[in-house]
Amino acid sequence: MNITMIGTGYVGLVTGTCFSEFGHHVTCVDKIPEKIEKLLQGEIPIYEPGLDVLVEKNVKEGRLNFTTDPSEAIPDSDAVFLAVGTPTSRRGDGYADLTYVFEAAREIAPYLKDYTVIVNKSTVPVGTARQVARIVKESNPDADFDMASNPEFLREGAAINDFMRPDRVVIGVESQRAEEVLRDIYRPLYLIETPIVCTTIETAELTKYAANAFLAMKISFINEIANVCEAVGADVTALAKAIGMDGRIGPKFLHPGPGYGGSCFPKDTLALLRIVQEYGENVRLVEAAVEVNAAQKARMVKKIREAIGGSETGKTIAFLGLTFKPETDDMREAPSITIIPALMEKGARIKAHDPQGMEEAKRYLPDGIEYVKNAYEACKDADAAVLMTEWNQYRSLDLERIKRLLKQPVFIDLRNVYDPETMKRLGFRYTGVGRGV
Repeated sequence: MNITMIGTGYVGLVTGTCFSEFGHHVTCVDKIPEKIEKLLQGEIPIYEPGLDVLVEKNVKEGRLNFTTDPSEAIPDSDAVFLAVGTPTSRRGDGYADLTYVFEAAREIAPYLKDYTVIVNKSTVPVGTARQVARIVKESNPDADFDMASNPEFLREGAAINDFMRPDRVVIGVESQRAEEVLRDIYRPLYLIETPIVCTTIETAELTKYAANAFLAMKISFINEIANVCEAVGADVTALAKAIGMDGRIGPKFLHPGPGYGGSCFPKDTLALLRIVQEYGENVRLVEAAVEVNAAQKARMVKKIREAIGGSETGKTIAFLGLTFKPETDDMREAPSITIIPALMEKGARIKAHDPQGMEEAKRYLPDGIEYVKNAYEACKDADAAVLMTEWNQYRSLDLERIKRLLKQPVFIDLRNVYDPETMKRLGFRYTGVGRGV
C-alpha cells in the first residue's frame, strides 16, 4: 500500500520506517528542509537503536522516501498518517497544543484525490479526529476520505521491537472501508497473531491517555512505597519483586527512582486531567500521580544534599546519566533538568556524562556544567557521584576506581543499580531509593 507520514519526529520516523519494512511504500513529509536533507543523506535526527539500519535498508530498496512536498505523495496514498507533535500548551494550562495537527490537516486537504483514510497517529484529546475531518472538508469539499485513530504505544529505546512485535494494535474507525484499509496495513502482524482492537474513534483517542496515565500511576505508587520503606526500614527492591510476582500486578514499572519523565507521561497525564475537567469529571488518582512525581524530584534534591553532608555549596557532584531513561537522547521532562539546577542554585558544581544525551542536555540545563567523556572523568575529584540514568555502561563500573577518583566515597544511586551491602563493603557511603535497611 502507499502511505504518507506527515511529520518525521520520533513517532513519524519510527512508524514510517517500520511500515516500509512491512513492504509498504512510505513517503515521510516534513516542512523543515534541513531535517529532510539530513534524512536523505542518511543522518537520523534522533537516537533510537537500530533505526538507522532500517532507514538505510528501506531507502536503498525504494520503499522509503523523504520530502518537504506533500503533493509528491498524498494524491496516490491509501492512507495519510498525521504524526506531528502535540506538546503541552505554552499557556501552561496542561492542554495539548493541537496547532500542528490542524496545520497538517489544512496542508494535506488540497492534495486528496481518490479515497483516502486520514489517520491520527499523534496523541490527541477526544474529539480531535472530528475537528480534523471538519478542517479537511472545509478545505476540500470534494475530498473522499474517512477519519481514523491509531494511537502509538512505542517505548523510546525499544520502539522498533514494540512496533514489530506489539502487544496489540488499536484502531478507531467509523466505516468498514477504513477498517479494511488499516487491517491491510497491519496485515504482516497477523503472522505473529497480534490482536487488533477495533473501536470507535473516541475510544481509541482516549485509550492512549488511559494507558500512559495508568503506567504513570504505577511509577508514582512504587515511589511512594519506596519513601515508606525508607521510613520503616524496609527494602523496596525486595518488596517490588514480591508484589510484581502477582499476576494481577506484574513486575513492569515497579522500579523506584527520581520520578518519570520523557515526552509522554508528563504531557499526557496533564492533558487527561484537562480533558476530564471539560466534561465535568475527575481522575483523582491521576492528579495524585502528577503531584507525587513532582514531589519525588524535589525529594531527590534533598536526598543528594543530605548524602553530601547537608549542603551542596562549594561541592562538586558527578552525574552519571542525564536523559530520562537509557537508550535515548531525549531530555524532555527528565528528572535531571529539575534536580541539577536546584543543586546549582545552592552553589554546587556539576560534572556530567551521558552516552547519548549531552548535546541535547545543553538545551535544557543551565550553563556552567562540565560535560566529560566518561563516568570516570566525571567522578575525578568530585565530592559525590549520582547515578541518574541506568545506562548499561553504568551497571558494571569499576567501583574501586570510582572510589579512588572521588574526594570522598559518596555514591547516590537513584536507580538502585548497585547492591547496598556490596557498596558498603567496598567502603562507600551508599544511598539508594527506598532502601531503608
